[in-house]
Parts: sequence; C-alpha cells; structure tokens
Amino acid sequence: MSEAVWVSIGFLGQIAFFSRWLVQWIYSERRKKMGVPVAFWYLSLAGGLITLAYAIYRTDPVFITGQAVGAFVYIRNLMLIDRETQPS
Repeated sequence: MSEAVWVSIGFLGQIAFFSRWLVQWIYSERRKKMGVPVAFWYLSLAGGLITLAYAIYRTDPVFITGQAVGAFVYIRNLMLIDRETQPS
C-alpha cells in the first residue's frame, strides 16, 4: 500500500478514537450526568486497533506498545459490561 493510504488509515483510527469522546459527551448531556456508554468502548477498541495497524506499519515500538495495551483494557471493559448484562 502507498504511504498516502497508510496515512489515511492512521487518520481513520484517530477519528474513530476521537469520536468516542463525542459519543460520551452527548450521552452524558442527554442524561444530565456523567456516564460512559458501551459505544465508547467499541469506538476505543476500533480506533485503537486501526491506530495499532498504522503504528505497526510505522514500526514505532512506543506507539505499538501503547495501542496494544489499550486494546486489552478496552476488551476487558467490554467483557465486564457483557458480564453485567448477562442473567445470573
């Protein structure tokens, strides 16, 4: 793939990652109190994994480590949310 395609992928990851804050803000404003919707964690994971792919392409070990660790946190949070919604 060309450099321009990879830069576009990197920006797509950043847009997905940033959009999670917009989702959280709108969610909290509608509820009139702070809250974190499940969509926040899905956007975190999607944005993080897309950005991880870009970091791997760039072969940046610092960036790779940060995004990889983040992905584990997002997956774990989604697992905990899923556990809460399952009937006991």
